[in-house]
Amino acid sequence: MAFPRKLLNSFETIRVDLRPHWWFLTPPGAATLAALVFTVYALTLDGGVGKAVKIVALILLVISGGWMLRKYAAWYYSHFVVTSHRVIFRQGVLRKTGVQIPLERVNNVNFNQTVFERVLGAGDLLIESGGEAGQERFTDISHPDRVANIIHEAIEEYRNQNRSGGGASAGQAGDLTEQLERLEGLRDRGSITQDEFEAQKRRMLG
Repeated sequence: MAFPRKLLNSFETIRVDLRPHWWFLTPPGAATLAALVFTVYALTLDGGVGKAVKIVALILLVISGGWMLRKYAAWYYSHFVVTSHRVIFRQGVLRKTGVQIPLERVNNVNFNQTVFERVLGAGDLLIESGGEAGQERFTDISHPDRVANIIHEAIEEYRNQNRSGGGASAGQAGDLTEQLERLEGLRDRGSITQDEFEAQKRRMLG
């Protein structure tokens, strides 16, 4: 499922839309596979001991399977997005949470990979900004070195457009009142959280 277009401003374009790296699902996947193998083995046992082992195996399978489903839902509904104007991280199935960093506030972008993560093509991104949070760390990013380069390119392009006056702006998207009404509509429909609404409202009002 791609990042919902309705959550973007009309003048924004998406440069990157990522879910967490597949390694995010490895621990629950390995646990579920081990529980499944153990359950198959338990089914071959007879007697009182075999019955007890079967019960334990089924309990472990249910627990690990539930863990796997929960992590998969978290993976499926998580998005790390870089647009022409901001960096967005959004997650959650029923209760949505997220972070938005306008490109003009980004001061520095760093990435971190262990040797093992480098082999897998995974790692962390650290974005320093002039916002209230100051620093934001995003984990389980696929090819964080490439994503960091894309963010730097987006920042440079955004600044060049502003200097030349050729870039689109929030004012070009319509009247401020209309933008706020549209934002309120997204909040009322549950497309964005109250915190996301307040953050975007503050950004619009400067």
